This record gives sequence, structure tokens and C-alpha cells, in this order.
Amino acid sequence: MKRIVPVVLAVALFMENMDSTVIATSLATIAEDIGTNPIALKLALTSYYVALATFIPISGRMADRFGARLVFQCAIAVFMMGSLACAMSNSIEGFVAARFLQGMGGAMMTPVGRLLLVRATDKSDLVTAMAWFSIPAMVGPLVGPPIGGAISTYADWRWIFLINMPIGIIGILLSQRVLPYVEPMQEIRFDWRGFVLSGLACSGLVFGMSIISLPALPPVFGLVLAAGGIAFAILYVRHARNTPEPLLHLSLLRVPTLRASITGGGLFRIGTGALPFLLPLMLQLGFGYTPFESGLVSAATVGGAMAMKVLARPILRRYGFRTSLIATALLGGASVAVIGFYRPDMTIGILLALLLVGGFFRSLFFTSTNALAFADVPAARAGDATAMLAAFQQVSIATGVALAGGILEAGIVMRGGISPVPDDFTVAFLAAGAVTMTALVSFLRLPSSAGSEISGRHKRA
Repeated sequence: MKRIVPVVLAVALFMENMDSTVIATSLATIAEDIGTNPIALKLALTSYYVALATFIPISGRMADRFGARLVFQCAIAVFMMGSLACAMSNSIEGFVAARFLQGMGGAMMTPVGRLLLVRATDKSDLVTAMAWFSIPAMVGPLVGPPIGGAISTYADWRWIFLINMPIGIIGILLSQRVLPYVEPMQEIRFDWRGFVLSGLACSGLVFGMSIISLPALPPVFGLVLAAGGIAFAILYVRHARNTPEPLLHLSLLRVPTLRASITGGGLFRIGTGALPFLLPLMLQLGFGYTPFESGLVSAATVGGAMAMKVLARPILRRYGFRTSLIATALLGGASVAVIGFYRPDMTIGILLALLLVGGFFRSLFFTSTNALAFADVPAARAGDATAMLAAFQQVSIATGVALAGGILEAGIVMRGGISPVPDDFTVAFLAAGAVTMTALVSFLRLPSSAGSEISGRHKRA
């Protein structure tokens, strides 16, 4: 029964991951249909991540106050509503707004699901549970690109979002039968001022970075938004220091393993977060692939990720978190950077091998940091740590999309062209890979025994 819980929770991850990969593969088709360009449509990706970063911090308190299972079910319902709105969109403004609504649901789905898993699992079994939690979710990115590409090539792209309807209904029904009931905490109070400040900080930073290079808007507009985001972030830090129960407990950053997971994981996700955005566009705009063909190629990265899940625990038991994370940061970053040198006259086997190997190391990194984050966090603060970890993750991914899109747009402007060329993608992939590798700095100061209770390495010794 314990293994059924993470599998049911993974329904949320399945929808979210499938949707993100489906959209990335279909950006060019959607952009053409609603009258915009694919790089400008990155706003639809970033609006989703802005919603995640804004509402994730309150997810833990919502789960504690109203019950994690109920919040999880409501989150799936909101995500379904956002999916329906996406399918009905006819403009970039409507599509961006619909994606924001989806993000509101996603903000509650994944972190609350992870919180349910952490509270229902012993620390010694956490790595195994995280692996079970992730395996079904990996099916989303595996089937997402081919399905999205096939729909965009041979049918109407709107069906990409309509397929979330039956999946969401199944998730709600199964969660009612399988997930444990956790008694709500009536004494929970919400930090509404902190919620507003953190939301404005995340929105300003992410949207500012995303639109700073859009040709339709003056660059100063994005700079002002980003500066405003920084100002609100500073205000939130001051607020958190003077509030007994702030929305995000920044004092948790004093826990070395959590701090390393957040900072190192953030840098890693900035680099790898650009990959789902860059790869389909490179294949379609740079090499002339159809959405279906690029979707089949993009799915290869999930094969390595799924293979890693059964090897995560033995690797961590043998080498520990510190060594494993340093190595995966280097190898994961290198696997992103070298994709930029691929050209259409090379054999497709080279690209597939790069995606397969890269998927293995990236997935090992994510599984390791997600488990390490809770190694030394008190059980009573697990909800706060979950919200903080997830919020920083989404801001990092959105930053990666903004970085990649900005590099492509800069290349277009410098050449005076209208669409990116392969050399533009080379620069973008190199920048993403370099940022990914800098994640190793966060783990250098960790002792070799960090997270040994979770990895089981102390038992081996």
C-alpha cells in the first residue's frame, strides 16, 4: 500500500510534466495559429512558472489548514480548468492568462503531493519513495513530446490540453480512495502580507527577465519590472525577519543540506530549465523538423531518467550525496552544452545518445537534491521546507527559459534576421550548460556524511 501512495500522487506530476513538454514541442504551431512568434510565446511558459512561484509558498499552509488531501484534489480541479481555458484561447494574452490559471493549480498539486509523501514515509525509505513518486511522472515527458508533436502536426493543438480532463478525473477519484487523511490544523494563520510581497517579487523578477528583450516592448519596461521584483524581495526579507510565522521561513536556510539543495538545485535548474524550451525550437526552426519528429527526439531524454530511478539508491549509498551531486552537476551541464554543437548533417544517433545520457544525470541530480533537502529539516517544518524548495525551483526554471529566450532574441537582433539560426542555439546551449555546472559550488562545503541517514551510507561504513 505504501508504494501505491507515491504512484497516485504522481498523477499530478504526470499532468504537469506532460503539459510542459507538450507545450514546448508545440510552441511554433501554437504561435502561428494565434498570431505571434514562438520566442515571444515563452511568456506562456514563464506565466505558468510565475503562478507556481507565487502560490507554492502558501501551499504548505493551505494543506495544514484545510487538509492536504482536499487541497491536492482541489488543485487538480483548478489545473483542469486552466487546461480547458488554454484549449479555448485565441490570442497570446488569453493563452498567457490560461497558463497562469494552470499554474495556480500546479502550485498546489506537486508540493502538496510531495508533502503527503514526506509525511507518510520514514526517512530511511525516502529515496525509494521519491523514486516511485517520480517514475510514473516520467511517463509524462516520455509520451508528451510525441503526443504533442503528433497532435500539432496532424490535428488541432487544442487537444493537447483537453486530454488533461480524463487524467485529472482519475487522479481526483484515486486520491480520495488511497491517500491518507491528515487532520487539519485549525490554529494555522496565513501571512497575507508575506504572500503579496513574495508574489510581487517573483512576478517582477521572472516577467521582467522574460520581456526585457521582447521586440514589442522597450527594454526599460522589463528592467523596471525586474528592479521592482528585487525591491519587493528585499521588503519580504525585512518582513520575514520581524514576523513570528512568515510565509517562507528564511531561517531554514541555516540548515546546510537544505541551503545546498536550494542554491545548487536553483543553479542547476536555470541551466537545464532552458533545455525543454531550446531543443524543440532548434529542431523545428533551425533544422526544419516537424513537431512530431522533434517530439520523438525530445522523448529520448526520459529514457535515461527512468533508468536512473532504479539506480539512485545504490549510487547514493556507495558515493554519498556530496560526491554524487558534484559529479552530476559537471556531467549534467556538459551534456546540455554539447547539444549546441549538433548539426542536421550529423547522425541522429549522436543527439539521441546525448539526450539519453544527459537525462540520466539530470534525473539523478533532481532525485538527490529533493531527498537531501529534507535530511536535517525538523518534521514540524517539513511543510515550510517543501514550499520554499518548490518556489525556488520554479523561479529557477523560469529564469532558464528567460535566459535562453533572451540569447536567441539577441542573436536575431544582431543579425537583423527574423528567426534564430543554428549558431544562435549553440550560444544558448553553451550558456545553459555553463550555468548548470556552477551548481557544484554549493555542494563543495558539505561533509561527505551529509544526508547519510537517507542515503544509507552510514550503514555501509
